[in-house]
Formats: sequence, structure tokens, C-alpha cells
Amino acid sequence: MSAEPRINDRIRVPEVRLVGPSGEQVGIVPLAKALELAQEYDLDLVEVAANARPPVCKLMDYGKFKYESAMKAREARKNQAHTVIKEMKLRPKIDPHDYDTKKGHVVRFLKQGDKVKITIMFRGREQSRPELGYRLLQRLAEDVQDLGFVESNPKQDGRNMIMVLGPHKKKTEAMAEAREAQAARKAERQGHSPAEEPAEEHAEEHAEA
Repeated sequence: MSAEPRINDRIRVPEVRLVGPSGEQVGIVPLAKALELAQEYDLDLVEVAANARPPVCKLMDYGKFKYESAMKAREARKNQAHTVIKEMKLRPKIDPHDYDTKKGHVVRFLKQGDKVKITIMFRGREQSRPELGYRLLQRLAEDVQDLGFVESNPKQDGRNMIMVLGPHKKKTEAMAEAREAQAARKAERQGHSPAEEPAEEHAEEHAEA
């Protein structure tokens, strides 16, 4: 079965529920009237809900719609291909130094455009104090809120409590920024010092003259 919707004269029903070019509801009209309006607007009549009774059709530029849909799908696939989920495990009674170290890793992952799964591991009597894990996850989310957001709220999973943080930046954007920064550092190393020497020599020559 083709995924392509029926358009224009391929639509074979006596009447349709018509949606205008801007999304306005025109109402139920005869198919002939809908096709006539499509010609007047220089647009296509596209069946967007074939199973409805009557089918829902919309006036649109179908070629433009297909192109934009393809671009969105391509971008979604590209971002999905690069998306990585990192995992960071913490104890509910983590000491300050370890917390700062773990937070540093989370910051680095988010800057890279990766998602981070935070797992709080409860042991023994700690399992009766889930609020400790919840408060720790809230604290971490607040500490990195400039770089990421809570994509999945804290929830209990057996002996663990899990939260997922998503990056504000897309993976592709983060990779592009990293490449630019690397190129800038490389250019600075290669060109900074040599460029200063001729200027200094020129200044000495000018002073002697």
C-alpha cells in the first residue's frame, strides 16, 4: 500500500471535508467544488485523512509540502544518528568532591550535545529514603540548567531512581562548535607567534632610521 496520499483527480469520493490553505475549516463541500477552489488558488487538493467520513482534504502546494517533509525527516534522522545517551551513577549520600566530579562529567556530556541518564543507586536502608535521591536529582538538574533540561522526570526503577537530562543544543550544533573551537586554537598556535616577530623587527628598523 502506497504511503502517498491521493491528490486532485485521484480523489474518488462525492464530497470532502475541506480545510483551506491557512488551516481554516471550510466545511463539507462537493468534490467538484473543492477541485474548483484548488484551481482558483493554484494549489493541490490533498487527502489528509482518508478514513474520515467524509475524507478530510486540504488545499496546499503538494510539491512544497513533500520537499519540506523530506527535509524534516532527513534532519530528524541526522540528529537521531548522532544522539548518544551517556549514563552517570550516583549514590544518594555522595560526598561533595565526588558530586562535583560527577557533575563535571554531566556538564561535558551536555556540552557535547548528548543526553545523560542519571541513576541514583540505593542500598540497604537507603531504599526507605527515596527523597534523598529525589533531592539529589533536583539539585543536579538545577546546577546544569543552563546546558540541559529534564527530559524524563525522576522515577523509581527497582532499587534505583532514574532521571534523563537532554541538552539544549543539538548534537550537530555542539559538534560544529567543537570543530570551530579546535580550528581557532590550531590557527592561534600556528599563526600567533610568527606574526608578531616581523612587526617587532619593523619597529626596531623604524627606530634606528
